[in-house]
Amino acid sequence: MNENIIQNAKKYVNKLLYPLENHYYHSYWHAIDVMTRAIYLAEKEWLNKSDIEILALAWLFHDTWFVIQYDHNEIFWARIAKNYLKSVFYPTEKINLIEKIILATDPAYKNPQNYYEEIIKDADMDNLWRDDFLQKNNDIKREIEIVKNIKINDPEWKHASVELLKEFKYKTNSQKYERDKKKVENLKKMLHELEEEGF
Repeated sequence: MNENIIQNAKKYVNKLLYPLENHYYHSYWHAIDVMTRAIYLAEKEWLNKSDIEILALAWLFHDTWFVIQYDHNEIFWARIAKNYLKSVFYPTEKINLIEKIILATDPAYKNPQNYYEEIIKDADMDNLWRDDFLQKNNDIKREIEIVKNIKINDPEWKHASVELLKEFKYKTNSQKYERDKKKVENLKKMLHELEEEGF
């Protein structure tokens, strides 16, 4: 893995995301967090260093669309990544692959076609099955409310979170092994909160 490419891309992405206010979840640190998980899963799944580099770059750029618009914007992630990587003379065939990997993070894209897409899907949703799930979930809600200037009803948000927890299935064996137990625990916590609140 070319560490110079990764480090320079991190600096560029930080410059893009740092000025964005009220992004309590989708921040530069979220990009780093998920990139770290993607690299970890890629190593656990025995991908080679070149493949890991491609995944790391895809993940660094996966949230840069916030500088353009908030929703329906996976195409912008890919475009920003492509323009930057072309400017540093990154190989065209790898840029094309990174674009496809980024587009696979669209929530509507349900059936990953290869290891790259499986790993990036798993890393993207990793926060749902961690100890800090409730905090991360609240951060997303707060961010959406402020950025879109709306108020989200608590029970409505929690019911939507429960449905997501039930619906999403991890793709890689490593993620299933390490996160499925926590998934069940977090789902029970959310259901318990709803029960206590009478919903």
